[in-house]
Amino acid sequence: MYGFSKFYKYPLPLLLLSLWLVAVFLLSEQPAHSQHPVISNKEKYQSTLLAKRIMPSTLTENVRKTVLENGLTVLTKEVHTAPVVTVQVWYKVGSRNEEPGVNGIAHQLEHMMFKGTRNRPIQFGRLFSALGSDSNAFTSYDQTAYYGTVERNKLKALLVLEADRMRNSQIEPEQLASEKRVVISELQGYENSPEYRLNRAVMQAVFPNHAYGLPVGGTKADVEKFEVEQVEKYYRNFYSPDNAVLVIVGDFQTANTLETIKEVFGKLPRQDSAALASPRASAGGRGQGSRGSRGAEEQRSRGESLYSLSPIVLREPGVGRLLQVVYPLPDANQPDVPALDVMDYILTEGRNSRLYQALVESGLASEVTASVTSLRESGWYEVLVTAGAKQDLKKIDSMLSSAIANVAEKGMTSEEVERAKTQLTADVILSNRDITSQAMRLGTDETTVGDYRYTDRYLAAVRLVKPADVVAVINKYLTKEARTVGFFEPTQKRITEVPDKPDLTQTTENFSPGAPVLFSEVMKYLPPVDLATDAIAQVLPDEFKFTNGLRILLLPDQSTPTVTLSGHIQAGTEFDPDNQAGLAAFVADNLLNGTNSKDVLTIAKVLAERGASLDFQSYREGVHIEGDSLAEDLPILLEILADVVKNSNFPVKELELHRQQTLTDLQQELDEPSEVARRVFVQSIYPKKHPLHTFPTEESLQQIQRQDVIDFKAKHYRPDTTVLALVGDFDLNKVRSLIKNKFGDWEVSGQAPTLKYPPVAMPEKIVSVNPVLPDKAQAVTYMGYTGINRYDPRFQAALVLNQILGGDTLSSRLGAEVRDRQGLSYGIYSSFQAGKNAGTFLIEMQTSPEDSSKAIASTRQILQQIHQQGVTALEVETAKRTLISNYNVSLANPEELTDRILMNEVYGLDKGELHFFTDKIQKVTLDQVNQAARELLHPDKIVVVTAGPSVLAEKSIR
Repeated sequence: MYGFSKFYKYPLPLLLLSLWLVAVFLLSEQPAHSQHPVISNKEKYQSTLLAKRIMPSTLTENVRKTVLENGLTVLTKEVHTAPVVTVQVWYKVGSRNEEPGVNGIAHQLEHMMFKGTRNRPIQFGRLFSALGSDSNAFTSYDQTAYYGTVERNKLKALLVLEADRMRNSQIEPEQLASEKRVVISELQGYENSPEYRLNRAVMQAVFPNHAYGLPVGGTKADVEKFEVEQVEKYYRNFYSPDNAVLVIVGDFQTANTLETIKEVFGKLPRQDSAALASPRASAGGRGQGSRGSRGAEEQRSRGESLYSLSPIVLREPGVGRLLQVVYPLPDANQPDVPALDVMDYILTEGRNSRLYQALVESGLASEVTASVTSLRESGWYEVLVTAGAKQDLKKIDSMLSSAIANVAEKGMTSEEVERAKTQLTADVILSNRDITSQAMRLGTDETTVGDYRYTDRYLAAVRLVKPADVVAVINKYLTKEARTVGFFEPTQKRITEVPDKPDLTQTTENFSPGAPVLFSEVMKYLPPVDLATDAIAQVLPDEFKFTNGLRILLLPDQSTPTVTLSGHIQAGTEFDPDNQAGLAAFVADNLLNGTNSKDVLTIAKVLAERGASLDFQSYREGVHIEGDSLAEDLPILLEILADVVKNSNFPVKELELHRQQTLTDLQQELDEPSEVARRVFVQSIYPKKHPLHTFPTEESLQQIQRQDVIDFKAKHYRPDTTVLALVGDFDLNKVRSLIKNKFGDWEVSGQAPTLKYPPVAMPEKIVSVNPVLPDKAQAVTYMGYTGINRYDPRFQAALVLNQILGGDTLSSRLGAEVRDRQGLSYGIYSSFQAGKNAGTFLIEMQTSPEDSSKAIASTRQILQQIHQQGVTALEVETAKRTLISNYNVSLANPEELTDRILMNEVYGLDKGELHFFTDKIQKVTLDQVNQAARELLHPDKIVVVTAGPSVLAEKSIR
């Protein structure tokens, strides 16, 4: 869903394409090697080896830059690994171009860009959905971007739609009023987070006179005041070809595509250059108003110490203490940025990092994260620490400062620096395996530093960073005088658990169904396109089964020098004992904490030295394994995986540290409306003693002993319940032999544990539950009941039905009515969560507390409408095209492809299901979908859980 960006670790990382978290990092335009004119032959040799190992070719070697006569910059990159293409339009405007009073107008305009144009007065999300485009948008500090990824035959259609809304968007009063409510709902969701509120306060102090100190998404007070004329003026000033970058990456021919671009975009007029000037009159220019730059220098000249100023302290409702420290940094065009990023990895990346050792291993903190942000006009280094139980923030702050000072005083080893450089560079390579991410990187570089080749130069500069460079940037920027500190001290009573038996209020509603959405309108405004999909190459994985029962699926793919690993072990939380809920997660989370031959730091170091990752995540029906590495490091990745699943020994110290971290995490989860709503919803559907009913509590986590962890691991981690899937650059026979060598001695004893899920009855009427979370700004609602499993013959029809109902928050029936027309929810989705043993039908929405009842009533009205009247043939055909196109696009992403291969095997489906799936969707009929609607939608037998402020408990659903 479109939203605004938040900055996280890794320089120039992927812009996350789900929900509202999007990372955008920009770094120095100047090559950092200019600082190092003298380099020894040994250093040159080591740097060359590193370059060849992790960067066999540049990221931009076949990128072509074209500038049209009207000023539009076009970046094209052919990637012919799959018949898909991504189209992205980046505008060089963001919250940086705002000032108090109009804070959030860039974000508001981004929302309005989906509302339609003079030529196409229709919600653009519905057009993108009809094309099967994986489309979205985001607003950041320096740019606003719109992106879509489709099958290659829909390329021109996407270009036509983007060109249309570049200059022809309509901003109508009624639509603006509706979308302002949506934006306010979005902002209220962020306000639920203590981390967000603390960050907002700290950033305002760091940048008191610069727009970087304003929240990217805006404030409720400013959004409420936006008028049509303001938004229109902003649109006219900044949305023009000469202020935009068009990025296309994928399976296309450059020459033909450039002719199409000139035809579609070339006629758009360029903007008056004066209009492109920043509207800020008093927000300050480059570097102005930044505490730590001009502000710090003025105070130092008066003999004052910024550190003597008291920290910003927020005493507000919430749970868990937070410490945030922000250090001002230079803008993106400064040469120190590569060394700053290496510094960040040394300080906070992984178990061996300096701040993790000082704060987390000591028990002072449960988590420490950090990120370097480098933008057009400034930057900052942000450290966020979640305090451990009963730990004092002042003590943590003192330890944080001491740890950083210690690094500056004593330095770090060449080994640490080389490891950080390898991790950082591998992260960049591994994050650019799919075409959408590659285009994101090009767009980020071009709009922020003005050069799409920046990342190549940045990686070259990273390879030249030395220990002395890291010490130099710490001494230069991470000083006590420059930093701004924020404390979050919660005021409300600590929540220990969600009540197991919530107070249920049963209500009944009357309905007056409205008219269904006319999907003929979608086809009326859809650009001409050949709707026949391209045939996908029928490449299937090779499947092997060893004598111990281990199954592996291997699919060689030489498109990038990387490997993606995905795995499944039948050891999920469904096996948790009633009094030890959380045991399965305890085991999965501690597998990497030591084996008979390696301790936790050794394991972390081995992976970090190669920039590889390995993670275990428990869920209801299993443990999911995720791993990736550069191709030549696959043997190391498999060696660590085999060692931990066979020989993990769960050291006492690590278990106790993990227990404290988990207890802290639990408290934070129980302060989140979404988590509380999910828990109460599931426990309201599935009765006690059902495998899905149990959730961890403080009491259950305290009950888990080391022997319980060892016994669970011995019982449930077995080769005959394990599946591994690998996709990447490897030799099939060599990898098969390698896996056999590493896993062949994994022994199995007896039969694998099994569970029988008891049948669960539907609720007899509407069940309404309102768990209260005091002082939350946004409410979260879950609605639903038990559903179908993966083997149900109605599965494909249910997918089509769900796509029509709520599969997309902009184009579905729910999205069109509840979100787009009424503006009641920032996001509303439905899904049939179909597992091996049980399934759940679920609708989730986020609303302002005062809008919850109306949104719930409207949702039930639509369910009733579809249940009674069914859907239309055009809706079914559109939904099928969308599902098929989205599926084909997903197969171009190595991570999604690997997961598809894995889960087909876990569910016992033929490996050909990888390609049969689209045929099955295509064969779904209107009658089958309407039958599924009659059998699977039950608006009068539904559980409705809304978690939020206490006022909700006094409202019935109408």
